[in-house]
Amino acid sequence: MERTGLSVSKNRATDTHLNSETKARRRFLLLYVIFVLLLTGLLGYFYYRSQEQLMFSHQRIRMMEYASTQARRLKQLHRHYPQEKRYPRDERFESAIYDLEYQKIFSTLKGAQVSLDEVIYHSGEKIHLVKILDDYYLGAKYLVIEVPEDKTWYNDIVHKILLFLLPLFILFMLLGLYLSRLFVRPMRNSIMLLDRFIKDTTHELNTPLSAILANIEMMDRKSMSSTNTKKLNRIEIGARTVSTLYEDLKFLTLERGKPIEDMHLDLLPVIKNRLEYFSLQMQSKQIVLHKELVPSSMHADRRLITRVIDNLLSNAIKYNKRGGIVDVTLEPGLLIIADSGVGIPKEKLGSIFERYSRFSDSEGGFGIGLNIVKKIIDHYGMEIVVESKLGRGTKVILRWSKI
Repeated sequence: MERTGLSVSKNRATDTHLNSETKARRRFLLLYVIFVLLLTGLLGYFYYRSQEQLMFSHQRIRMMEYASTQARRLKQLHRHYPQEKRYPRDERFESAIYDLEYQKIFSTLKGAQVSLDEVIYHSGEKIHLVKILDDYYLGAKYLVIEVPEDKTWYNDIVHKILLFLLPLFILFMLLGLYLSRLFVRPMRNSIMLLDRFIKDTTHELNTPLSAILANIEMMDRKSMSSTNTKKLNRIEIGARTVSTLYEDLKFLTLERGKPIEDMHLDLLPVIKNRLEYFSLQMQSKQIVLHKELVPSSMHADRRLITRVIDNLLSNAIKYNKRGGIVDVTLEPGLLIIADSGVGIPKEKLGSIFERYSRFSDSEGGFGIGLNIVKKIIDHYGMEIVVESKLGRGTKVILRWSKI
């Protein structure tokens, strides 16, 4: 059964670039939007304050006239008190008088909050003006005039803010999109350059690597001295290490678009074959292999599953300590590969599957192996769990539906 339109076989590099660019652009745009919102918010606030002060200026002229009228009435009442005790009222405004100690003498105000330390201010839906009286008529030092607030000015401000700041915000956002493209362009160019380098390197590796491995296989080890055998083993280990990297690079570049051939796959012989392939590398680091293997199968492409197993085994060996342990467990629907190596820092566990991400600088590599693993297991709907403790080792657990 062949399938070609699958995420593991087409446009892997393009998808990775898009994901990286999208993340970078989102971070940039988030900061940019916050900045633009703060900027437009400040512009709107200062415009509102300026219009509020302008409104207060207009209201103050009118209310000062009311205050002067009320002050004359209080003076008149003061002269005729106690014969005349009715507090003067006016249908145009409400008023109140307070003494020197801020104690209320009389009030017809509708607003609950009064501040005698301000000249003119809002109080709910009302505007208050405070006038200091020169003479203590009726014992009053402060006269407060209250009028309803006309919301016309406020509605005009909202209309103007929407009319001017909204287009300005849209203009800023368009500018932000343009800047975000400039922001990610160096990263895009670097990634594309690296991908071209990998593709060219992969192409050039094929012929010499194949020649080295073929000649190693044809050499008669029995006729060699032990010293030469050890040297040949080192050459073979190096060649196989490069071969594993070559297979990853080929998978990412040269095999893009190659049809996937899923079949009933018996994993036991595959695991045994790959353990045999890596046995020489394990011997060179004196790594002890513990294995518990029982028959297990799945429906998948042998080539893809081999890439998963090779990368997990390669990491278990590469990041292991000399004389360490590799545990391989195979059960129906379960594969566990654990090592006693350097481990992965907790803060890096969330990014180990990202392309070009390496969780340890002690070993080389492009940081593409686990990215390939993640793409393949995601394609097949498998589950992967990575457990690691720094300095104690790493365990990778794969689960899938049993057949």
